[in-house]
Amino acid sequence: MRDLSSLRPLSFGARPTGDRLARIERSPHYDRAAGRFANPEAAPDAPRATGTRGQMMRALLRTRGRKPAGAIPLERPDLSAPPASGLRLTWLGHATVLAEIDGRRVLFDPVWGRRCSPFSFVGPKRLHPAPVPLSALGPLDAVVVSHDHYDHLDLPTIRALARSGARFAVPLGVGAHLERWGVPAARVDELDWHESAEVAGLTLTATPARHFCGRGLRDAQRALWASWTVAGPEHRVFHSGDTGYFPGFADIGGRYGPFDATMIQIGAYSEAFWPDIHMTPEEGVRAHLDLTRAEDPLLPIHWGTFNLALHPWAEPAERTLRAAAAAGVRAAAPVPGGSFEPSAEELPTDPWWRAVAAATGAGVSRRTAPAAGRRGGRASSGAARPAPAAPPQR
Repeated sequence: MRDLSSLRPLSFGARPTGDRLARIERSPHYDRAAGRFANPEAAPDAPRATGTRGQMMRALLRTRGRKPAGAIPLERPDLSAPPASGLRLTWLGHATVLAEIDGRRVLFDPVWGRRCSPFSFVGPKRLHPAPVPLSALGPLDAVVVSHDHYDHLDLPTIRALARSGARFAVPLGVGAHLERWGVPAARVDELDWHESAEVAGLTLTATPARHFCGRGLRDAQRALWASWTVAGPEHRVFHSGDTGYFPGFADIGGRYGPFDATMIQIGAYSEAFWPDIHMTPEEGVRAHLDLTRAEDPLLPIHWGTFNLALHPWAEPAERTLRAAAAAGVRAAAPVPGGSFEPSAEELPTDPWWRAVAAATGAGVSRRTAPAAGRRGGRASSGAARPAPAAPPQR
């Protein structure tokens, strides 16, 4: 039979085969009967309509308020000197974060592409430029990828990083994409949940998440998705990737925390159509409290850069700051490209998005957001510092 893998578009990546597929099938998180990975708590991998098909289509096509009215402010980060405290986070838009931790540099979910799409001419387009060129970011020790959706795993970015010499830490199955795109297999650590890799004195651990995978229309769920912990000699951080809320956050916090900072997905949610695979802002705050202490900063991610959901553009930020204030959680709100050291007395909390969103009503919906609460978490300690008050693959 003719091998059709060469006909698969390059942007689709590659399906796992051979020894890689055999390892996937041995995973305790893989359902061999179903031929796919299973979530830690059941969740559909396709939108579920709560009304008629027509209502769902009208909601997806309605765009008012889902884009900013003006230019999104950017900051060119000053990365010339290491962080004084040993830990600094720089939000580069969407889920892309540079973590400088204990003298090492880790880049999470790097996306510099113009669109998060398999095609250059169609698909969700950036709402702001990348705050800094990838070539100006400086040397990296590790690149961490949460899963293979286009807004987290970007072909042109990976091909550029393949020339960097950095190690890649990815969930099971994702290494097939990287190898097809030119990353040497020797530089890829492909991990199951609760497996770790040692990179430049850091421990990178893949931890559970509640999501799904796939880059092609007929891809089976044979690549894993993950959240990540990174631990150095002095500091620890957590990156959620994409995930719905589930009680396992408390277990992750108990095994690997507390964390000096968390990076938590709080955007591209839909309580009507995909409530199980993306957290709302209130759930993101709840997850943070499950993972760590209230005084450990939360960096909201996965919002502001791409239009991937039905909610108003700025709503994730508004709801996050409101929920964080109600729960006594320190939340940061940098502009894209903004940096902060989590141990700083003051975090960036200016609601910069309001001026950009105001002209089109891209702030918050009229529905009252639910109050933040605890679910399955550990008690917080220390003084809290309140902060101010199917769609495309997400």
